[in-house]
Amino acid sequence: MSKTVLVVDDDPTQRRLTQAVLEREGFRAVHAESGRAALDQLAGGGGIDVVLLDLVMPQMSGQETLAEMRQRGFTQPVIVVTATGGIETVVGAMRAGACDFFVKPASPERIIVSIGNALSLGAFRAEVDRVKKHAGGRTTFDDLIGSGPAMTMVKRLGERGAKSSIPILITGESGAGKELIARAVHGSSDRAGRPFVAVNCGAIPENLVESILFGHEKGSFTGAHEKHLGKFQEASGGTLFLDEVGELPLDMQVKLLRALQEGEIDPIGSKRPVKVDVRILSATNRDLSQAVAEGAFREDLFYRLNVYPIEAPALRERREDVPALVEAFIRRFNLEEGRRVAGVTPETLELLTNGFDWPGNVRQLENAVYRAIVLADSPFLQPHDFPAISGLKLPVPEAAATPAPASPAAAPAPTAAALASEMPKSAPVRILDERGHLRTLEDIERDLIQLAIGIYAGHMSEVARRLGIGRSTLYRKVREQGLEDQIKEAV
Repeated sequence: MSKTVLVVDDDPTQRRLTQAVLEREGFRAVHAESGRAALDQLAGGGGIDVVLLDLVMPQMSGQETLAEMRQRGFTQPVIVVTATGGIETVVGAMRAGACDFFVKPASPERIIVSIGNALSLGAFRAEVDRVKKHAGGRTTFDDLIGSGPAMTMVKRLGERGAKSSIPILITGESGAGKELIARAVHGSSDRAGRPFVAVNCGAIPENLVESILFGHEKGSFTGAHEKHLGKFQEASGGTLFLDEVGELPLDMQVKLLRALQEGEIDPIGSKRPVKVDVRILSATNRDLSQAVAEGAFREDLFYRLNVYPIEAPALRERREDVPALVEAFIRRFNLEEGRRVAGVTPETLELLTNGFDWPGNVRQLENAVYRAIVLADSPFLQPHDFPAISGLKLPVPEAAATPAPASPAAAPAPTAAALASEMPKSAPVRILDERGHLRTLEDIERDLIQLAIGIYAGHMSEVARRLGIGRSTLYRKVREQGLEDQIKEAV
């Protein structure tokens, strides 16, 4: 999940130097020797996140390249690089859409800070666009995250269904994103920008279903102090999304069927029907055909709703989309919580993608990333930031650890040095086996890690420091060697 930076410079030496700086900080660098080559790179995809653009280049200048980028709809943040630093040049580039600039030669720290700010700005703009589309009813299938076969099929079916007024039934497990698909259908239809009203039929008290859906007149029943427009009238001209439609009571199913067939509703207490222009989208996590067989759902309503079914795939059926989902959630929660988490480690990404089945689907992944970002103490999320999935506990900072109060007769806790002094002077980790042959490196490594965990009482930061490896690498080796219980016993 490393970010990709496009370095646009006609000087090959400068490109190599910049690449070295970027790769040392974990970025991926791609090159373009001219403005035209940069535009071709952007048009070809490749997931470019930031552009470092030299202003002075032959044939096509940096300013001309930037202007054409924006004209062609490329929205990546651009940092301009100049050797002269002229005020007019820089101001012109900033007016054309650049987000930052620096003068060559720039220090590595300046380059990295500039890229970090550009990424934050890009994430902010993307999130603002997402919120605007969501609020304005203009979310489309291009905004749905996922490029695997399962989501590609959903997008293809959804785009075709959106072009007509056909009733669509979205099925799938809870948390799979059924409402997002419904919003994309609405935003891709000719009703985009008009009201999108979502109703969770399973969350409405049974005695209020009719009033909430169809409305009521003033004085039509006790407590009806004023006229109330129901959800059908609120959505008039737009789309009404009936989530968990299988939870509707049978008597309300009759009224819903009439609204679908006649295009009119009967508010409680009204003397005449009210015409409504509403497109109905519905969703359920139940097997409605089974509910029909059991008499819990009307067969005629089922056939009326299930004209064009779309199944939202479970997350375990689209594991290839997990990295993109995690990246989107990190970007969003960074902005909401004011954090600067850069991404996840490769071990963590592998764990999230292939190490868990996600019974709660995308919603569960979203909440797991949210919790990890709130608790994370490093730029990249580690396996222990997802304890419910990895089985690893969050490491307790040694300075924050408070010793248990000792009783008067209790002896002071031995230090790591005291523990080490009490150990036999002969090597506790055997190098040779019983026959005098060298043991495998894996077996020696396991014994060494087990010994270190015991010496330093399960303080994994100290264990990693003494072994000369990163903490994430240590946790991965602990998991591979099956030493999680050793940590619990040491602590």
